[in-house]
Amino acid sequence: MRKTGIIAAAAAVALALSACGGSQNSGKHTKLVAADYKRASYDELKKGGTLTTAIQSITEQQNPFHQDSTADTTDMWYWYNPQLALFDEKGNYKANPDYFTDVSASQVNGNTVVTYKIREEAKFNDGTPIDYKAFENTWKANNGQDPAYQANSTDGYVQIKSVKAGASAKEAVVTFDGVYSWWQGLFNLLLHPAVDTPEKYNTLYKGQVHPEWGAGPYKVENVAIGTSAPQATFVPNEKWWGKPGKLTKRVMKQMEDQASLNAFLNGEIDATGVGTGERLAAVKGKEGTKVYTSFRPQNVLLTANSASQGLSDPKVREAVFKTVDRKLIANIVFKGLDYSEPFPGSLVQFSIQDGYRDNLSKAVTLDVKGAKKLLDEAGWKEGKDGVRVKDGKKLELRYPVFSDDPNIKNIAVSIQSDLKNVGISLKIEDHPSSDFAPIMSKKQFDLVMSSFVSTDPYGVAYFRQTYASDSTLNKSGTGSKEFDAKIAEMEKIADPKKQIAKANELEAEAFKFYGVMPVYNGATKRAVKEKVANYGAMGFVKLPIQNIGFVK
Repeated sequence: MRKTGIIAAAAAVALALSACGGSQNSGKHTKLVAADYKRASYDELKKGGTLTTAIQSITEQQNPFHQDSTADTTDMWYWYNPQLALFDEKGNYKANPDYFTDVSASQVNGNTVVTYKIREEAKFNDGTPIDYKAFENTWKANNGQDPAYQANSTDGYVQIKSVKAGASAKEAVVTFDGVYSWWQGLFNLLLHPAVDTPEKYNTLYKGQVHPEWGAGPYKVENVAIGTSAPQATFVPNEKWWGKPGKLTKRVMKQMEDQASLNAFLNGEIDATGVGTGERLAAVKGKEGTKVYTSFRPQNVLLTANSASQGLSDPKVREAVFKTVDRKLIANIVFKGLDYSEPFPGSLVQFSIQDGYRDNLSKAVTLDVKGAKKLLDEAGWKEGKDGVRVKDGKKLELRYPVFSDDPNIKNIAVSIQSDLKNVGISLKIEDHPSSDFAPIMSKKQFDLVMSSFVSTDPYGVAYFRQTYASDSTLNKSGTGSKEFDAKIAEMEKIADPKKQIAKANELEAEAFKFYGVMPVYNGATKRAVKEKVANYGAMGFVKLPIQNIGFVK
């Protein structure tokens, strides 16, 4: 499954923003730990208890591979479906021993070949064996060969030329076309073999889940989608062959930002994001609460919809990006917390990773005077009311907001003010968080702030989904077939370091389409009841789901 492209709305809780009062150009930046949470072994956890948290949206589309899915879709999926991959704090991959006896990669005739040896007892809840057929089905649905599958990404899967049985059906042999260095980012989630047509892929998880096609320590008790109180409840799965989940129940409730904070303060939920000064101050000193802070593998970005009439001209999109002051946004986001960071310059690597380069600065710098010149060149002349006009139409843009958090709204107002200075009118549209997925899917925006959430460190592996002109995750709609061909050539580079270097080169070019602009990364800051273990500010960490619970 693709990782970097898991998309989320720009909301204080969803992004778990951690911020500070210092400005970003202070020269001093916070060094974050990779992960921060109460660590406990499986045996140190008590049996029982209900873990309840807020979720931004119980999405209508519950297939995490589908283009309409979000980060919330994936978070729910993990609780009742096979969790095949584990990651430590540094992002190192480990095959989950509950599902595999061995996973190994080798080079055969110039091709990367990965062999998954699956446990004999591993089955889906409906009794279907977890074997090579599930791997084959996952590959075929997400490799892009049949465009009727509305996949959110084909990255990695498109480079596989076969998935076959090995010594038995319980051995899946995946052969890539050439060398592929990022195979650990694939097949971390599986699609049940029953979901074997585009129609099933696109529709069977719409407005519903399929507990019978799941597997793992927990199963679905109830999922309410599209109701007045959407929530999901999971309970121990009697068909699970491994160590049982410690929790009696796991509950996710759809809540807006302010509601989730109030619910935590009232003891109704066990954790909440406290990534703003106001939220952190509200939980400060609350008895029985721990606040965890860590590196957050996310990129918050501003997207310009090139299909929008006002933004179809790249000069106008460039003018917008040259006008938005990221320092002012940082001062809003990071107010009241002891945190600062350098401006992000890439969606390929995070600044803490080797190979990171500030590629954005080669395409965009803050330049209001230059922005005005670009708008003049594009034929947009200033009207009597200060709003630019062309062919009798005003340069007016829509900007949806999916949060009731004051910081998120203040960011919108900051961008509105910046654009007003160059003659662009920005209309801020308030929406509930549940509107995020459909609005993004239908691209009903001109400008929007959202985030890519990474669950592994292989950012370069997902370059295609971010920048390819035909990628469903490229909500800007920018790019070109010529640039797509360059991406394809970059993907063939066998040496990981050389591929990252080439990706940096191409990203500097991609930014000149002026479709997306990284704005900030932030950190994870989460308030959690002190007895909750193995849940907090997790970074890249992915632990076995049954290891989440309460200490004795």
